[in-house]
Amino acid sequence: MTDIILDPTAVPTDWNTTKLDGLGTVHFIGIGGAGMSVLAEILHGMGVDVQGSDRERSAKTDRLEQLGIRVFIGQQAEHVAHAHIVVWSSAIKADNPEIIAAAQQGSVLWHRSDVLAWLMRARDTVTVAGAHGKTTTSAMIATIITHAGQGALADPSYAIGGSLQSAHGHTDGGHAGKGSVFVAEADESDGSFVKYRPQVAVITNIEAEHLDHYGDEAHYIEAFVAHAQHAQRAIVLCGDDANSWRLLQSLSDDEAAHTVIVTTEDAQVFATHHERELRGAHIVSIEQERERTVEQAASGIVESCLVHLPQFVAGDQERSVTLQLRVPGVHNARNAAQAVVASVLVGVSAQAAAQALTEFYGAARRFEIRGVVDGITVVDDYSHHPTEIAALLHAARRRFPDANIRVLFQPHLYSRAKFFAQNFASALALADDVIVTGIFAAREQASDYPGISAATIVKYASTGQHIEAGSDMHEDAVRLAGRAQSGDVLITVGAGDITNMASVMLTALQQR
Repeated sequence: MTDIILDPTAVPTDWNTTKLDGLGTVHFIGIGGAGMSVLAEILHGMGVDVQGSDRERSAKTDRLEQLGIRVFIGQQAEHVAHAHIVVWSSAIKADNPEIIAAAQQGSVLWHRSDVLAWLMRARDTVTVAGAHGKTTTSAMIATIITHAGQGALADPSYAIGGSLQSAHGHTDGGHAGKGSVFVAEADESDGSFVKYRPQVAVITNIEAEHLDHYGDEAHYIEAFVAHAQHAQRAIVLCGDDANSWRLLQSLSDDEAAHTVIVTTEDAQVFATHHERELRGAHIVSIEQERERTVEQAASGIVESCLVHLPQFVAGDQERSVTLQLRVPGVHNARNAAQAVVASVLVGVSAQAAAQALTEFYGAARRFEIRGVVDGITVVDDYSHHPTEIAALLHAARRRFPDANIRVLFQPHLYSRAKFFAQNFASALALADDVIVTGIFAAREQASDYPGISAATIVKYASTGQHIEAGSDMHEDAVRLAGRAQSGDVLITVGAGDITNMASVMLTALQQR
C-alpha cells in the first residue's frame, strides 16, 4: 500500500457534489476536541449518522453520547468499519490506525475544514479568522444573530471552537440552526481556511503564529490574503493591526472597495492619515467611553463605546450605535465592532445588533470569572500568546484598577516558549505577581526542545519584576492563592489544563 498523505489544504474530489443523503456514516477521529465536537454535533442535528473516537473520556464526549452520538474510547481500526466518511484534524497523523483502516477499505477522508466548507455551501456564511480574538468575535456574531435575527436570519447555525457563557451557565459552541446564516470560526493554523467561500470574511488581526507550518511571516500573511479574496460580499479588517494593512494592499481595487476597516482612531483623522492606502475601503470608527455609569455597573456592563457605521455597512445612511459590553478591554471593543459590522452586512439592523450584544457574556475561558472568596476574584483565561496576555492584563487593569493582579501562567507548547520567551516576560510584566508553571506539551515532545522550561521565560524578566518559575501547577496554584489578599485578582492563564487550577485556587482560598 502506498504511503498515506494527509494534506489539510487539499480539497476532496467528491466534496462539491456530495449531498446530505450521500454522507452515510461519518466518523470523527478525536471527536472530543473543541473543533471536532462542534462539527459532529451540527451534522448530528441535521440527521446525519455520526460517530467518533477519542483517546479518553471528557465532558465533550459525555455530552455527545447524551445527544445519541456513538463514541469509542481508544482509536482502533474496527471503529471505522462502517464509516463512509472519516474526518481527521491536523493533530491526527498518517499512522493512526483508523486512518490506515479507512484508506484500506476505501472510505472517504475529509479534513475537518472540508466538513466546515461543505456546511457553508448552502448558507450565507460569516467566517472569523485571526491570530487572536476569533472565538470571541465569532461567538459575538452568533449571539447577535440568535437574538436579533428576524425571518430567514433567525436561528443561525454556528461552529465556534469553544463554549459560550450565558446568564444560565455554559452553552455549546456548535448549533445546527434552521436559519440562512452560518457563523464559523476559521482556524488558520494549518492553512486549511483557504477552502472557505464566505459571504463576509472577518479578520481580527494578523500576527505571526504557527510558523512551524508556514515557515515565515510572509507566507502566513499570504494565507490570510488568499482567505480574504474568497469573500463573496465583504472583508472586515482591523485598522489598528499593521499586517491587516499589508493584506489590504494585496487586494485588487474591487476587493478593497468591498473592505471595511474598524479602528479606534477618529474616522476623519484616520482617513486623512491613510488616504492613499485605503483605496476605497470603508471606515468604522470606535469611540470608547472612559467612565461607567452606576446603572451600567449594576447591570454588569464593563465597557461602553460608540461605533460609527458608514453607508456601505448600514445601507440607507450613515448611523452610530452604542455598544454596551459585559467583557472588558479595548480589544473586546474592536471584536464587538467587527461583530456588529458582519451582522449588519448579512441583514441584521444596526440597533438590534447593538442591543443583542448585551446578551453576550463571553466565550468560555475568556476573562471568565470563576468565583470570589473573601474579596479575592479568581479569573480563568485562554490567552496563550504574548499579545493576548498583554491584552488580557490591560483589560484586567481596566476592570479592576485598584487590584493586585496575580497570574499563574502555563506556557502552551515548548516551541512557543522558545520563540516568544522574551515577549512572554514583557507581557507578564503587566501583572504584579507571576508564577510560570510547567509547559503544556500538547502535540510536542520535551526531548525535542532540550533546556526549554518555565525558567526560559523567567530569565528574561526585567529588574524588579515579581516573577518566578514553578513546575507543579497544583502546588503553584496553592502558593499563589496563599499570597492573595482581599481586593486581589488571581488569573489562571493558558490554553492547556491550567484551567483546572481556578477551582484549586478557590478551594485554597476557602480553606484559609
